[in-house]
Amino acid sequence: MDNSSEKSETRAALSTPPPLDQKAKQVILHELERILKSQPFRTTSRSRQFLSYVVHNCLDGHLENLKERTIGVEVFQRHPDYATGDDPVVRVNAGEVRRRLEQYYYAAPPDTPVRIEIPVGSYAPEFRWTTAPVSATTPVELPPLPPPPPPAAEEPLPPIPETPNPPLPRKPRRWVWLAASAGAVLLLALLVLSFSLRQKQADSAIDSFWAPVFNTQRPVLVCLSKSVVYRPTFDLYQKYAQTHPGTFQDEFKRLNEQLPLDPDEKLAWKDMEIYPEFGLATGDVYAEGLISTLLAQKGKPRDLRMGSNCSFEDLRDSPSVVIGAYDNRWTMQMASNLHFAFQWDHGVQQFPHIRENGPSGRFWAAEVGPHYRYSVDYGVVTRLVDSSTGQLLISIGGLGTAGTQAAGELISNPDYLDQAMRGAPRDWAKRNLQVVVKTRVTDATPGPPQVVATYFW
Repeated sequence: MDNSSEKSETRAALSTPPPLDQKAKQVILHELERILKSQPFRTTSRSRQFLSYVVHNCLDGHLENLKERTIGVEVFQRHPDYATGDDPVVRVNAGEVRRRLEQYYYAAPPDTPVRIEIPVGSYAPEFRWTTAPVSATTPVELPPLPPPPPPAAEEPLPPIPETPNPPLPRKPRRWVWLAASAGAVLLLALLVLSFSLRQKQADSAIDSFWAPVFNTQRPVLVCLSKSVVYRPTFDLYQKYAQTHPGTFQDEFKRLNEQLPLDPDEKLAWKDMEIYPEFGLATGDVYAEGLISTLLAQKGKPRDLRMGSNCSFEDLRDSPSVVIGAYDNRWTMQMASNLHFAFQWDHGVQQFPHIRENGPSGRFWAAEVGPHYRYSVDYGVVTRLVDSSTGQLLISIGGLGTAGTQAAGELISNPDYLDQAMRGAPRDWAKRNLQVVVKTRVTDATPGPPQVVATYFW
């Protein structure tokens, strides 16, 4: 599977784009800088590294570097012989970059001269000019739109066969026609009513779940988890460059090239430093995007805080959404004694798991596949109407990043939430609640959330 995918990517990556002169390249690099500093990209270093790498290599003519394996080695520090079929890090991040580019261009300023796109099935960027080409000598033209399909020929209706008049009086035939018409109208009305009721029920589930948020004038505080990440210090890069001149001279290379130290070389703790820009999980960011989109559709402002920037005083000031489990102290602190709680003991369960506090003592542990990657993950949605903060607190977290994403999808998708609340008590909207969700992970992508347990109090 790896060979065929790499061959197709090679063909896509090595296709020759239109030539660009120096002025056009400057415009593209300026647009790249604006993208990397925009809201969708400035909180994710991986997406910035990926997009910067493919754009620079494309502009420099190094299209042979735009293959999955090469990107995995150069950008994500994978071993040169790693199995791309088992480790989809490049494909996952390419999809994430495409999604963030869509978010950026949805609100892009009107003076944007060029759009940078990563087409599906390729890692070579395309540059689509929204204004006149910047150079008359080497124009960059938009590909022509495909011609509209020719209108389908209208086939004549088949002739209505002549049938002899039935030996029935005219009046009963008219009543039969009226009855059939009334039946059809009634059936159509029932279908429309059924669809409207289902849509209203789905909308009401979302409205009921988020009602305490929408009923306050305060903005929603969204606390996104952020793990501690270490990287080599600048002095360590410089030390290596002294014996290898020309290496790691700029931040782009330090972020995108692996530091090839001798495995037996000893390092001091001072050679490592905390890097605050790293540490965001893909599923957590995805869940935050879903929730922020829902809040924006409802006209509700939100205040985003990451990692330690979210304090208890902040939680007391506004209704809050806490994203993440083991990497978010507020989830672990405020939900540790609830009905469904995250645990990680060293007894029977050696992996993180969710345990039900009570007589049944059920627990849910992730299923781990090759290379310790989750194939099945679990998450918990917690909504505390009356929390210790004095404000509404919503917490979503998973055993892994896929579980957090599934929990985020549950509370932002009307269909998923409606299905989850079908067996709930009538007054569930006024109660505290917890929902345990399950998701199957394929190629590092979580599937739809499945509700496996609920609790209301």
